[in-house]
Amino acid sequence: MRSRFFGQLHVLFTICITFVFFLPLYLVLVNIFKDSKKVIADPLGFPKHITFENLIGVLTRSDHLLYTSVWNSVLITGLTLVVVIISSSMVAYYLVRNDNKKTRLLLIFFLFGLMVPTTIILIPVVKVLIAAHLMSTKTGLIIFYMGYYIPFGIFMYAGFIKTIPRELDEAASIDGSSSLRTFWRIIFPLLGPCTSSVIIFIGLWVWNDFMNPLIIIGPTKGTTITAGIYRVIGQYSVNWGQMFAMMFLASLPIIVLYLALQKQFVEGITSGSLKG
Repeated sequence: MRSRFFGQLHVLFTICITFVFFLPLYLVLVNIFKDSKKVIADPLGFPKHITFENLIGVLTRSDHLLYTSVWNSVLITGLTLVVVIISSSMVAYYLVRNDNKKTRLLLIFFLFGLMVPTTIILIPVVKVLIAAHLMSTKTGLIIFYMGYYIPFGIFMYAGFIKTIPRELDEAASIDGSSSLRTFWRIIFPLLGPCTSSVIIFIGLWVWNDFMNPLIIIGPTKGTTITAGIYRVIGQYSVNWGQMFAMMFLASLPIIVLYLALQKQFVEGITSGSLKG
C-alpha cells in the first residue's frame, strides 16, 4: 500500500514537472500564429484564425535583426566552443596524466572558477576590457566567455580522461609518439561523448546569455539573439506576436544541435558513473 502511494505521488510529481517545462513552449507555439491584440486578450487559447504575419514580419524586418542576431550568436558561440574545447581538453589531459601534488592543486584552482557567478566579476571584467580596448566588441565578449567556461571544460574532460586506460599512452610512447601527437591521434577521438556534453552545456549557456552581451557589446552593436529579442520590445509598446515568433526562431538552432548530439550527450553524462 505504501509503495503504491509513493508510486502515485511520483507520477503526480512527474506530471507537474512536465507541465512546468511544457508551458513556456506551449505559450510560444500558440502565440506565434496570433496577432498582438489576441495574444494579450487570450495568451493561453488556441488561435482561431491562424496567421503567419508574425513570422513574416520577423523574417522581413528592414533592419535584418533576426539574421544579424543569429549570425552574431553563431559566430560568438562557435568560436567560444572551439577555443574552450581545444584548451580545456589539453589542460585536463596534462593534469590527469601528470598526477602529483602540484597538478592536483592546479586542478582545484581551476575548479574554483565554477563557483564564481558572472555577476560578481562583471565589473572587473568590464574594466579590463576597457583597458585592453576590447569593450563593445565581439572579441571582448568571446575572450570573456573563454576565460569563464574553460574551468567547466577542464572539469568535464578531467573526469572523462580518468576512465581512459594509461596503457594507450604507454603503447603510443613505445612507438615513438610524442605526448601532443598521442593526445590528438588517440585520446581526443575517444572524448567524443564528453565533447558533445561540453558543446551542449556551454553552447546553450552562451546562446541564451542576455546580460553579458548586453553590457559588453551593448544593445545595438553586434546584437546577439537574446539582445535581438529584447530589441523587439519597444519603448512604449510591445508586438507580442513578433516577440514570440523571434523566440521560436531563436530556439531552433540550439534545439537542432541538441537533437544531433543527443545520443553522445547522454553517453558523456553517464560514462563516468558506468566506467568509474
